[in-house]
Amino acid sequence: MTFKPAHLLVVLLATALPALAQNLAVVNGKAIPSSRVDAMVKQLTAQGQQDSPQLRAMVKQELINREVLMQEAEKSGVASNPEVKNQLEIARQSLLIRALMIEHVKKNPVTDAEIQAEYDKAKAQAGDKEYHAYHILVDKEDEAKAIISKLKAGAKFEELAKQSKDAGSASKGGDLDWASPAAWDPAFSQAMTALQKGQFTETPVKTQFGFHIIKLDDVRAAKFPTLEEVKPQIVDGLQQQRVQIYQQALVKKAKVQ
Repeated sequence: MTFKPAHLLVVLLATALPALAQNLAVVNGKAIPSSRVDAMVKQLTAQGQQDSPQLRAMVKQELINREVLMQEAEKSGVASNPEVKNQLEIARQSLLIRALMIEHVKKNPVTDAEIQAEYDKAKAQAGDKEYHAYHILVDKEDEAKAIISKLKAGAKFEELAKQSKDAGSASKGGDLDWASPAAWDPAFSQAMTALQKGQFTETPVKTQFGFHIIKLDDVRAAKFPTLEEVKPQIVDGLQQQRVQIYQQALVKKAKVQ
């Protein structure tokens, strides 16, 4: 069977079109696969950008630019530079490790029961009350006792708080805003929750930060977020725990000399 020139052209086009469709472009004879566009667009949309023809056109040009520069880099021999080799290996390791961890999380998904248990645990730790407290923080116990004596003599807490070593609250009269007891050092929380509204601690409260004089301004019912509001954070935290346990198990099993 013989083909006429027109028929031959049709056959050649039919053969070439599928190959062309698989490539974004061909730069100096080297093809850039179209799948690379989808991969980069996926990364960009994960960062908040909107998939659009304009974005894809930008990505296409970026990939062409990269291919041109890569070809020049290979010609120049920079890939043989020891420092470049080390950086490439580190980047390769990072990419493969990330892929391994993503795959591990996929194979070991977080269950609804685990999410609920973590939420219940956090809610129990937070308690059902929030406290609005003020404090003055100093380095030495004698300093704290001297401040307490001044408070008993009628000095204003907000004025004395200006000498607090906690710069963040000192400028606000010692105001620590509303928080649950779980947000503070255990010794601080225990002393704070034992106070009545308007009272201050009459003995210095020691924590890792120094000595505190604490004043309780008010107490209210805690406003804990719903499960749906914090579910993404809980899932992320549980996934990180899985990854850490997996990593530790692999390192423990490895033979290191």
